Amino acid sequence: MGVEFLKGHGTENDFVVLPDPDGVLDLTEARVRALCDRQRGLGADGVLRVVRPDFGPWFMDYRNADGSIAEMCGNGVRVFSRYLVEAELVPAGEFTIGTRAGERHVVVHSDGTVTVDMGRVLVTGTSTATVDGRTFSGVAVDVGNPHLGCVTDVPVAELDLHLPPGHDPAQFPHGVNVEFVNVLGDGALRMRVHERGVGETRSCGTGTVAAVASWLHGTGQRVGKATVDVLGGQVSVVIEEESSTLTGPAVLLARGELDQAWWDAL
Repeated sequence: MGVEFLKGHGTENDFVVLPDPDGVLDLTEARVRALCDRQRGLGADGVLRVVRPDFGPWFMDYRNADGSIAEMCGNGVRVFSRYLVEAELVPAGEFTIGTRAGERHVVVHSDGTVTVDMGRVLVTGTSTATVDGRTFSGVAVDVGNPHLGCVTDVPVAELDLHLPPGHDPAQFPHGVNVEFVNVLGDGALRMRVHERGVGETRSCGTGTVAAVASWLHGTGQRVGKATVDVLGGQVSVVIEEESSTLTGPAVLLARGELDQAWWDAL
């Protein structure tokens, strides 16, 4: 028997899902990197390991494509939750899952979308990012993981995000996810994102929340809602004083079995 896997995405932010209820898989950095490699592996922005602790809800063990451990992933939570329902590990509807950023309440809707309670959003200061010698002012936002949301008049489609944007390492010693945001209209944003440990992705769930928080902060507001267009589709974000929600699609598109010899060789 090989290692069971599924492939899924949330607004084209894609993941390998590894069911591991007993927590027996030795998920090394090398194995994560190989799985996420788009030439020698399955290809993905990250890995979602499905683990059932002795106590508490199902836990999302999320790894970035470079093998590093991450606190939270909004698109990953949606895919993870959809898997739990389709695998009949939880009933459809409302339930809670565990992440390194704390427990997250989710609602899996009948139309395939998932709403995630993203927790409290904290604006922690300001900073800058640099791309191709240009400096962008941004707002530092904590969504369980670190973000720098840069609202700009520069069309985000023009930016070259193949390399990580420059940032202040003293302010973000563990790296930062950087969002570049255009305002399309009242309550309508467009975003591109460079994720730490991954590169540019077609969507980032926590990043869309950070983008909305950055836009609201720039208008002098703390609460509000917006749609966010990303390369992989559109999501909806609501930010309140003590909580926030993210709603968007979650797709499971394939399942199979990793060759045991390939896995062991890594």
